Amino acid sequence: MKSVPLKAYPRTQSRRNGARNLRSVGRVPAVIYGQHAKPQNLEVSAKEFGDLIHHSASENLLVDLSVENDARAKRLALVQDVQHHPLSAKVVHLDLHEVAENEKVIVFVPVETTGEAAGVKNGGGTLEHVMHKLKVRCLPKDLPEEILIDVTALEIGKSIHLGQVIAPAGVEILGEKTRTVVAVAAPRAEEEVAAVATPAAGDVEMTKEKAADGTEAAPAAGKPGEKAPAKGDAKAAAPAGDKKAEAKPEAKKK
Repeated sequence: MKSVPLKAYPRTQSRRNGARNLRSVGRVPAVIYGQHAKPQNLEVSAKEFGDLIHHSASENLLVDLSVENDARAKRLALVQDVQHHPLSAKVVHLDLHEVAENEKVIVFVPVETTGEAAGVKNGGGTLEHVMHKLKVRCLPKDLPEEILIDVTALEIGKSIHLGQVIAPAGVEILGEKTRTVVAVAAPRAEEEVAAVATPAAGDVEMTKEKAADGTEAAPAAGKPGEKAPAKGDAKAAAPAGDKKAEAKPEAKKK
């Protein structure tokens, strides 16, 4: 990866209000750290850093950092982390990791696919990205902005594992080699989707009642969609037209 120039300034306001004030004047609070120097609070131009990201394939940037009034003219640093506002997506803070040209770094690099998978094109399958970033180790100059994977020959039910990914020159991909990176899943049948979405017609909900002796009585048969009569409801339980069930006892004659 080719390094790009970035201008920074020492930051004296480190509290929340100070960071808010910086953003209001077009600056982004930052911090730089590394093995050979103490952490230092910095600030950079929001527009300048935004332009760098805009012209880059990812936020993995290698910068030639020049800090105002610093004893060293330039410091090689890797953009380690970029924080964005959850609503506006503007950069609100960034971490810089100072590195040496001959020092290998470990970075997560985005994964991108090229080509159209055969299982998607011919079989209607779905390409699934299981891993969106890969962990790599390399010298700063060899750091890729992204890792490309050709999925053209990938059929339905097939996948590409970490051990099958071809790393760029000078880059070592870290992690379990059997982990799936991308795969093509089979399409769901329309009948299967319909069966899940719509219950079978004619299903009748049966309820069990307990008899007086505590045993479960057989559910009363009814027409589809007709609720069983409530327990103890003599009128509902009596057959239609059975007047004896509703007749009252005659009063005794005096």
